[in-house]
Amino acid sequence: MDGHGDDRHDDRHSNDRRARFERAAPGLVEPLRRFLARRTDPATAEDVLAETLLVCWRRLEDLPAEPLPYAYGVARHCLANAQRSARRQERLAAKIAAVDPPRATVPGPGEGADDLLTEALGRLRPDDAELLRLWAWEQLGPSEIATVMDITSNAASIRLHRARQQLKEALRKVSGPAGHEESREGRTS
Repeated sequence: MDGHGDDRHDDRHSNDRRARFERAAPGLVEPLRRFLARRTDPATAEDVLAETLLVCWRRLEDLPAEPLPYAYGVARHCLANAQRSARRQERLAAKIAAVDPPRATVPGPGEGADDLLTEALGRLRPDDAELLRLWAWEQLGPSEIATVMDITSNAASIRLHRARQQLKEALRKVSGPAGHEESREGRTS
C-alpha cells in the first residue's frame, strides 16, 4: 500500500465535515445571536456566539439532524462559563483594590483632559503620541516603554526626548501667541 489511500480518506472526511457544518451553521447563527442578546450584553453575546459555534464544530459528530436545540444548550453552557469568568474577574479586582487601591490618575483624552493637550497630541505621529502617553499617563520609564513598543531602551529614550520637543512645539501652535501681546507704546493710531 502506498499510503495515499489514507490521505484521500482523510481529505474526504475533512470535506464532508466542513460541508456538514456549512449546511448547519447558517441556520444557527441568527437564532443563537437573538437567544444570547436576550440574556447578556452585546459584546459578551458575540463572544459566546463564537465560542458556541466553535464547540459545535468540534463536536460536529454529536450535532443532531435538528441542531438548533442542541446549539441552544451549548450556548447556555458557554454563557454560564463566561458569566462565571466575569464574576471571578470582578472578585479578583475587588480583592486587588482592597489590598492595593488605585492611585489618582491623570485624565486621558475625553476624561476631562486639557483640550489643547489633546489637540497637540493629535498633531503628533501616533507612535510618538503613544510613547508620551505611556510616559506621562502610565508613568513608565524608557526601558518599560521599550518593552511595550518593542523597541530598544536607547531608542525609547531618544524618541521620548524628541516626542517631548515635538509636543512643546505642537502646544505652542495650538495655543497661539499667548502671553505675547503686542506693545502699543510709541505707536500712533
